[in-house]
Amino acid sequence: MRPSRAVASFDSATGMLRALSHCLAGRDAPALGAAPRAAVPVISALLGGVNRLPTSLADQVYAVSGVGEAVPPGRLADIDADDLAEWTVDHYPRRRYPVVFLGSSNGALMHLAAALDAPWLPQTLLIPVRRGGVDRDDPAAELEAGRHPGRELLRTNPELVLHHMHDPNQDRLMIAGMSYFRVKWRRLPVAYRRFIREHLAPDGVVVTSECDLDWPVTRVDERHVFQFGALGGADEQEYFTGGPRVREFLRSYGSEHESWNPPQPDERRPEAEWGFEPELLDDVDALGFPVRRLRFGHPEDLSPAVAQLHRDWYAANGSPTDRLLVETFLLLEPHWAWRTGSVPFWLTFNAGSSPGTLREHLDSVSYDEIRMMLFSHGTESIGLAPIETWQHLVGRARRFGTVLGADPAAYPRDFAGLVRAHRALTRVSARDELPKMSFHEAESLLRGPNVRL
Repeated sequence: MRPSRAVASFDSATGMLRALSHCLAGRDAPALGAAPRAAVPVISALLGGVNRLPTSLADQVYAVSGVGEAVPPGRLADIDADDLAEWTVDHYPRRRYPVVFLGSSNGALMHLAAALDAPWLPQTLLIPVRRGGVDRDDPAAELEAGRHPGRELLRTNPELVLHHMHDPNQDRLMIAGMSYFRVKWRRLPVAYRRFIREHLAPDGVVVTSECDLDWPVTRVDERHVFQFGALGGADEQEYFTGGPRVREFLRSYGSEHESWNPPQPDERRPEAEWGFEPELLDDVDALGFPVRRLRFGHPEDLSPAVAQLHRDWYAANGSPTDRLLVETFLLLEPHWAWRTGSVPFWLTFNAGSSPGTLREHLDSVSYDEIRMMLFSHGTESIGLAPIETWQHLVGRARRFGTVLGADPAAYPRDFAGLVRAHRALTRVSARDELPKMSFHEAESLLRGPNVRL
């Protein structure tokens, strides 16, 4: 099976891979990098039409669009991990790089990599698997539905571990007809080894991106775990024991359940989407190149450090530091952040602790201009930050603040905003192009209370 058919285009890792690889090729990534520029006006118009549909119909369109990407269970044995790795490295221009990043997905990392003119090789990819006949609020049934397909995928791919992730809160629409199979390399794939050997500069450095976030899981098989819930608006306790917010959420969606009854967790493992599987380090250390480890406890821990790094670099090169570009989830654009001289500040999602992370940054640093690319996931999920919260935060700009390309009345079903945010960003005036950083310079500037390099 072709990797482009097996890997989800709507996932954080895929979106970040496209955004960074486009940036290193000197291009931006319209429509999340998933469509040619000429198609963007048509896509924008179509999604604008979806925005105007009744809520129930818009939800169906969103869900069906995702299911169309899902892999039939009978085809999982046709997926080859080596092909997935080859597909990943094929995104990047073939030249020498001073640094190669490897490991956890992270939006702030994409800006650090872009500033260094460096690629990133993800450890984790999402394979959506077609599935029907399971109540999305019955996690025990979901685990059983994924047991045999997981065995088939892993049978032919011994270098992978499988995190079958099920989140009926934030992924409610998408999991109506699919399972989320997040695979992590525990061994360094051949294509990654070859790419590093052929494209890392002689004096280059391999930097591992290691997010220490973990989550309670249920062991299914030797290389297969089931993760119920995920980082976002609901906390672990709500996923596993329920509560008023869970009860109200399920009632609002017409569920017959008042809480979820997931399988009992028996261990903690790296979080499916963001966490780093440390077994990979053995192969990285054996490469024979200098290796540095970039470690952080939470995905957003890296964001203030990378923002300050950009502020310091801009100031050192005589460029203003008065613009902030806030990004969420896979909605990010390192090409235009650099072109416009914007300080990038990435948030994992539109819920939970993310508004507080941005608020804390704005309490310590002021900006004349604040622009935000706000991700809409289509669900009134637990812990969702309302549009008014984001409008208030960008409104703290001294002169100008906006949520780019947004339809506030449609949020969190503002599907057209996923395309229009990029188009609005391209209209921001460009600033003088700055030189790229060296790794030594970045290393000296990258500082944060929960960041270790």
